[in-house]
Amino acid sequence: MVNQVQASIQVSAKLPVSYTPDVVVVGGGASGVAAAMAAARNGAETLLIEQRGYLGGMGTAALVPAFCPYTDGEKPIIRGIGLELLEKMKQAAGEAFYSRNKDRLDWVAIDVETLKYVYDQKVLESGAKILFHTFADQVLLEGDRISGLVISNKSGRSVVQAKLYIDATGDADLAALSGVPFQTGGEHGELQPGTMCYVVTGANKARFDQFLVDSEQDGALENTVIEAQRNGDLPEGRKRISGIAWITDTVAGFNFGHIFGIDGTKAEDLTRAAIEGRQLIQVQIQFLRKYVPGFEDIHLVHSGDQIGIRETRRIAGDYTLVVEDYISMRSFEDDIARNAYFIDIHLANASSTMTIKYLPKGKSHGVPYRCMLPQGKSNLIVAGRSVSSDRPVQGSLRVMPNCFAMGQAAGTAAAMASVDGGGFREISVSGLQHKLIEQGAWLGERPGYAEHDQTAISGHIEFEEEC
Repeated sequence: MVNQVQASIQVSAKLPVSYTPDVVVVGGGASGVAAAMAAARNGAETLLIEQRGYLGGMGTAALVPAFCPYTDGEKPIIRGIGLELLEKMKQAAGEAFYSRNKDRLDWVAIDVETLKYVYDQKVLESGAKILFHTFADQVLLEGDRISGLVISNKSGRSVVQAKLYIDATGDADLAALSGVPFQTGGEHGELQPGTMCYVVTGANKARFDQFLVDSEQDGALENTVIEAQRNGDLPEGRKRISGIAWITDTVAGFNFGHIFGIDGTKAEDLTRAAIEGRQLIQVQIQFLRKYVPGFEDIHLVHSGDQIGIRETRRIAGDYTLVVEDYISMRSFEDDIARNAYFIDIHLANASSTMTIKYLPKGKSHGVPYRCMLPQGKSNLIVAGRSVSSDRPVQGSLRVMPNCFAMGQAAGTAAAMASVDGGGFREISVSGLQHKLIEQGAWLGERPGYAEHDQTAISGHIEFEEEC
């Protein structure tokens, strides 16, 4: 630790200090956007750092075609900032898009360019600052506290010094750089495969819908995949089409296929995944044109800037959320969110099987504040898919609606801690819960907490069950 402190002093002495906010959020995906908005709205001077030139994470960079469910099948359980952003995207995407999705809360298609714009506007309206095209590549430590981040961008290298730090990288990058212990993947380090998602135009939704009707059987689309594999037009061992998200009647996003053996924390793996993913898309486009009515004349207009990543690191936190908590639908005294998404662990290789486990309709479990608190660090909190959980629960928590909820909690806690002058463990958890509920979050049927308005749910699911 002495060497770490000395190294920190040496680095900070050589580099200029570029920003001194109360709260810095690293990572501009769903959890980072919500964290920055929450921190700023609660009075903290906030800086959001993102490596790309836009916000959104997997929803924009990786083109994940749709938001996973906001409901437990009966009522919305992801509310607050996450629900606000969903509704804002619907409205901003135009009359036709809004008309198609106005009553939907589950599997709403993502209009990528609209979502980028909405995130920019909502974060800036909150009062937070945004710094794009920037990496945080070193953490400066003083005892159990982070004293600064070294950032790199076109302007050079500099130090950001904040009171509180929020790791919303999805990969627990800040936590790992800080020496926080973590686990990766399964028992032998195996990781869920990635998917290179994409968007096509020139489709015909009416013709495709008629194909499903005429097939008069469940799994018509899956059967075409099996037939194409049998004929050598698709590679064996690749999963079926997880989902088609219709942005318009002629534009659709696809979550289709796997790239195996990818560690999203390694540039070499991400490079291979990008190349293999684009190759696989070309094969899939030919399959769609040949086998699937309504897609005969499609044209590829956008593939992900990077492959979609489902899991990497999971931090060791003050509490580890485990599958027994999920199955028993456990609530905790320090709940900061509820989760009802099914456990969804994709096959690690072409010969293995998937794991899926659903909760009963209308049921959910609590997400405790402690699972976001990394061991050994007092002014760092982690939000998103890398919080402290076992692998099955990570397969449920990892989706964007849950990340919004965890991000809102992290940002609100950071604002509280910045006022109190302490770390994340010193804040009043009951005070945090009250603030979250006052600001639209839902923490379940809890004595002493007022129930807020529930958004109506209607519409059927067009996008299928995986994300």
